[in-house]
Amino acid sequence: MDIVALADKMVSWVRDEVTTRGCLGAVVGMSGGIDSAVVAVLCQRAFPHNTLGVMMPCYSIPEDKAHAQLVAEKFAIRTVEVVLDDIYSALLKVLPDFQAEASCKQLAQANLKPRLRMITLYYIANQLKYIVAGSSNRSEVAIGYFTKYGDGGVDIMPLAGLVKGQVGELARYLGIPAPIIDKPPSAGLWAGQTDEAEMGLSYEALDGFILSGKAQEDVRKKIETMMASSAHKRSMPPVPEF
Repeated sequence: MDIVALADKMVSWVRDEVTTRGCLGAVVGMSGGIDSAVVAVLCQRAFPHNTLGVMMPCYSIPEDKAHAQLVAEKFAIRTVEVVLDDIYSALLKVLPDFQAEASCKQLAQANLKPRLRMITLYYIANQLKYIVAGSSNRSEVAIGYFTKYGDGGVDIMPLAGLVKGQVGELARYLGIPAPIIDKPPSAGLWAGQTDEAEMGLSYEALDGFILSGKAQEDVRKKIETMMASSAHKRSMPPVPEF
């Protein structure tokens, strides 16, 4: 992979996608993670004066905000902050509680966060005539590791053709700060949450299967099951043919 050529092609792609839609720039949710950092820098290269990073803490750990600010400062990305703590708590107070099992309840509550962020990003994008650039990568898209109508609710996904390891290579080339590249990937949905622990497999194994089709039998079955069960996330809702 010629990383220099790849970065240039991705910047041109972002620019073309935005202008084709008659829009002026891009808005990016900056979580403090490697994927959103890379997308923000690509958008900044495409639109130096019309890229906006949005930090949306929702009972998030302080490190996430600090890392997002680190990227914004290094690459001169304009940012705004929208704190979602209170609205998240208010929603939980009025939404019905069906006394579901703990894991289902935790997931339902966790998914509120990316969906609130999606609403926030589109509210801002609509005002500025920007598009919403998402940060999901190919590995996550393949197994549905994103929230439907949450972080999956975007206009473009610049990284959806790159597996997680390739995103890391691109991040190093772009100069993303090492602490962001090196920390365990996490969606920040709850305290101590990490992507690999929640998925039940490593990005290395997932990337390897996506790129080569090869994996240990148990890993292959797990990935194929996740791909099949998340197919609905990668398509429009079914419509009857009659």
